[in-house]
Order: sequence, then C-alpha cells, then structure tokens
Amino acid sequence: MASNTSNLPTNDVLNSLARLPWLEIAAETWKLAKKLWRGLADEGIYEVLEYESRLELKDRNGRIAQFSKREKVRYLQNNILAYQDHAWGDGEILQDYKCTPGKVVDQYRPGQKTFLLISLRSVKKRGDVDEFRMAWGIREGFARKHELWETEVRHRTQKMQVTVVFPKSRLPKRVWVEEVLHRRQHRLGEDARVMLPDERLQVTWQLDKPQLNERYQIHWEW
Repeated sequence: MASNTSNLPTNDVLNSLARLPWLEIAAETWKLAKKLWRGLADEGIYEVLEYESRLELKDRNGRIAQFSKREKVRYLQNNILAYQDHAWGDGEILQDYKCTPGKVVDQYRPGQKTFLLISLRSVKKRGDVDEFRMAWGIREGFARKHELWETEVRHRTQKMQVTVVFPKSRLPKRVWVEEVLHRRQHRLGEDARVMLPDERLQVTWQLDKPQLNERYQIHWEW
C-alpha cells in the first residue's frame, strides 16, 4: 500500500523554520505582553480629563485657607458606584467639606492622609463622564515662612492646573514647583503671576499629561 507524503513538510521547509529567530520572537512577545498587562493594571477605574485646584490663603499668618477643585473624569470600567477623594496637610483640614455630585458615606485615616468615600447615587458605565467639585476649609495650616501645597497624580491625567492665591498683606518672595519623585525644580516666572483687582496675587501652574504617581509641590517663601 503506497503512503501519502504530500502533506508532510519537506526538508527545505523544515530548514527554513529552523532558521527563524524564534528566541527573538518569543522575547518580543513577552515584552509586549508585560506592557499590555502594566497598562491594564495602571488603568484604574477612571481617567482624569481635566483637573483644576485653587488654594486661597485668607490672612497674612496662614491661619485660614480655603481649597476647592474641579475634576472631570471618564470612567474606564462598568458598574462604578463610588468615588474616592483624599486630603492631607498641616492644621485642621476638611473643614465644612462639600462635594457634588454624590454624598460622603465613609471617612477613614490609615496614615497621614484622610480618605473619603463618595456614593455616586447611580451606576456608571465605561465611557460615562462626571465633573466633580469639592471644597473645604483649612485652619492653622500655613504658619511657616516656607510653605508648600502638594498634588499627587493618582490616576492617568490629561490636563492639570494648580492655583495659589496670596493675600495682599503678604505676597510671596518667590514661588517654585518641585517634582518629588524626579527631584526636579521649576521656577515660576512673571507669566505665572496675575494681580487680581483686590490686590491679591494669583499664581498658576499648568501641565499636560503629568506623570502618574508623581507628587507635584508648589513651594513659596513669604
């Protein structure tokens, strides 16, 4: 009985397969898989499309301050029921805390930071967009000659803007930004300063696509 060998690989085909860079292909595939996995792990439940914050120092001694922020987010997963806010700093923070939309249902402090769990009162799906506005007061938080305000990038962010307003009775001598993890400093020049009609000084710093997990600090001496 004659055997059918038409479907078996020829020596030329086997030799060609042996010459392919299988180790290189396997290594590149593994690298790609790791990048994909890291991307999914870092994706989180939402991304920040726009982040704007404003710290107003109300008196020359830094005893009374008001903080507010606006955060426009796009959800990256389905069935999202809650949003988490957090704060830290010297003095008495989170005085008269306000948030919209949503309602604070829990608050806890595992270390130096205070976390607030906000119920969204609805179920969000992937692609939905929300715009949160938070505000709270701070007492006895900025009493030193050298002070700072920190913004930590905890989610992938497209645009970030941080503003500090100084009272007319005590303007800063100099203001700069520090990237804590990268150990870099940036001086804020005159283009970042605006004198308001009531003679308070407004200093604004902006950045597109800030580094994930970086801590950006605005420092000032006054």
